[in-house]
Amino acid sequence: MPSIDFAWDHPGPFTQPVAPGTGDIDGLNHTNNAVYVQWCERIAWAHSEWLGLGLADYRRLDRAMAIRRGNYDYLLPTALGDSLTLATWLLDSDGKLTMTRGFQLVRDHDGATVLRGHWDLVCIELASGRPRRMPPEFCGVYLGAMVGAAGPPHDKLSREVAGHPGTP
Repeated sequence: MPSIDFAWDHPGPFTQPVAPGTGDIDGLNHTNNAVYVQWCERIAWAHSEWLGLGLADYRRLDRAMAIRRGNYDYLLPTALGDSLTLATWLLDSDGKLTMTRGFQLVRDHDGATVLRGHWDLVCIELASGRPRRMPPEFCGVYLGAMVGAAGPPHDKLSREVAGHPGTP
C-alpha cells in the first residue's frame, strides 16, 4: 500500500501504518508513550530487513546497531483506533561506529505530526557487547540508504511487520 503524501521531515520515508488498540491506551485515555517506542523498534527492524540486513545477518556477522540514546518528542495525543503512519529514515553515520535513525508519526486524517524521535546508534560486537567498527556489509547497506544518498527509494513502501528483538 503506498504511503500518503504527508509533510515528511525528510524525503523518501520508509513507512508503516499503525493504530492504537485497546491495550495501548493508558489511564489518561490516550496512547501510552511506551507504545510509540515499541512501534519505532518494529519499524526500524522492518526497514533494516527491507534494506537486506536482518537479525540472522547480525548474528552471522557478530555485530549489531544498538541504541545508545533515544529521544522522543511527544507532540500531540492519539486515541483508540486513530489511523497513523509511522516513518523512519537513516539520517547520519560516521561510517565507522555510529549512526542516527529518525522517526516521525503522523495522524492520517489531518496530517498532524504527533511524534518525532531519533536514535543515536552504536555498532557493537554481539559476543562482548563492546563497541566495534561496522562491518563492510553494514556500511554497504546502511550508508547507501542515508537521507540524501542514492539508496533504495522507499517513499512508496508501507509494510506491517511483527516485532523483533534488538534494535537496528
